[in-house]
Amino acid sequence: MSGDHGSSRISAQVRHVETLLETRGLLAAGEVDGRIDEFLAGGTPANGARIVARAWADPGFAERLLADANTAIREVGLSMAGGLQEQRLKVVANTAETHNVVVCTLCSCYPIALLGPSPSWYKSEAYRSRVVRDPRGVLAEFGLELPAGTAIAVWDASAESRYLVLPRRPEGTASLTEAELAGLVTRKGLIGTAAV
Repeated sequence: MSGDHGSSRISAQVRHVETLLETRGLLAAGEVDGRIDEFLAGGTPANGARIVARAWADPGFAERLLADANTAIREVGLSMAGGLQEQRLKVVANTAETHNVVVCTLCSCYPIALLGPSPSWYKSEAYRSRVVRDPRGVLAEFGLELPAGTAIAVWDASAESRYLVLPRRPEGTASLTEAELAGLVTRKGLIGTAAV
């Protein structure tokens, strides 16, 4: 069966269920599309960069973020409430001794409500299987060469839990504003496939 026919059949089934829910008064017309649009509109890697910059600039915020990320990100006007239930966000901090990297080995769980759609490589079977077996090799392919003594912790996201890496603050950035610090943070840094 071609992908187009399977996709068309699934689309028709989803539309049928939507129509049933609308005719029974459980959903307003177009409500599902509206909610999906709202969900995707708020997520962007810039949100993660703002979180990291605040943590770099405010040690108290960093401490709260590492202890309870869901509560801490509300301080910067963000949340993980993208669906019916708020997902648990765990922030893991890189240190001189440990570098963190995030993966979802089962599918492609990612904090979409916070960061927007995941990069295509994050969803690939090659990344999902290899980063667990050979994280140092995969990171090297991304251009991140870590010292031999640096441990690598691989965090496996799930339907209930999402992860975000708090990169180490680059040296020589003491005079930068929070906005300038946020400009240093990349989506790869938030996943752990880059240093920042």
